[in-house]
Amino acid sequence: MIKRLKNYLWDLRDRQRIIIALSKGNAMMNARNIDLKNPTTWEFSGFSQNGEDGILDVLRKQLKNSNRYFIEIGAADGIENNTGWLLVAEKYNGILIEGSLNLVERAKRTVIGYSIGAEIHNKFVTKKTINDLKSMSIYLDPDVFSLDIDGNDFYIAEALLEAGFRPKIFVVEYNSVYGPERSMTIEYQPNFVFTQAHSTHLYYGVSISGWRRFFEKHGYRFVTVERNGVNGFFVDPNHFDQSFLDGIKSHDFAENQSQYKKYRISNEQQFRLIEDQNFTLIE
Repeated sequence: MIKRLKNYLWDLRDRQRIIIALSKGNAMMNARNIDLKNPTTWEFSGFSQNGEDGILDVLRKQLKNSNRYFIEIGAADGIENNTGWLLVAEKYNGILIEGSLNLVERAKRTVIGYSIGAEIHNKFVTKKTINDLKSMSIYLDPDVFSLDIDGNDFYIAEALLEAGFRPKIFVVEYNSVYGPERSMTIEYQPNFVFTQAHSTHLYYGVSISGWRRFFEKHGYRFVTVERNGVNGFFVDPNHFDQSFLDGIKSHDFAENQSQYKKYRISNEQQFRLIEDQNFTLIE
């Protein structure tokens, strides 16, 4: 009885969050004055934490062809993430992957009901489980692939591309603590949890320079980062007009505002707090 009541209250709260996200997103989306050369004008946030919904909205509309499919690893409860807008507002199909069973169960009771066939799976993704994801997916070239697991992101992206995935738009979290120049990531640990890895919670993920080297090596084009300094956006140029991509004035780096507000010091000073940890250079 207590568990059912608790679930009911969570579900009521989550449905209210969905309504607020749709209202906020629509208002922000319609208030934009989009300049296709300036990604900072693309941003809006409905379900996303920053301006990711808006950047994805513009990029999707520039695709030469679309399968209206997404994949997100690190989907949380399906409401506050990078593909919630696609699922609820745009009625995309796709797959959400989340390591927390509680968050997955909440998403199944609320946000998944707004979809036309999207699925959410409880799975902790490692290099060895990429083939499981491959067998789940309808498309290996989804319009959008979002990767945000606060840890082994680089190694998972590497395994995804090696397994044959080729997203048209790839959204990845970067860690601004490394600054704009360092090309590096953490050492791979299959069971990595960033909240347990270091007391500062700053030891995780990939630098933006590391991501750029990695994706460029695989034939992707860098588009931009969003202004709050959390995500980088990369595209397969085969699915876009070259004139559109060539005209973009990329926003190359931004300080993670949440980390800056917490520590009140620059990314360079933040890095000194974790510089004794083990890192892998990305060539």
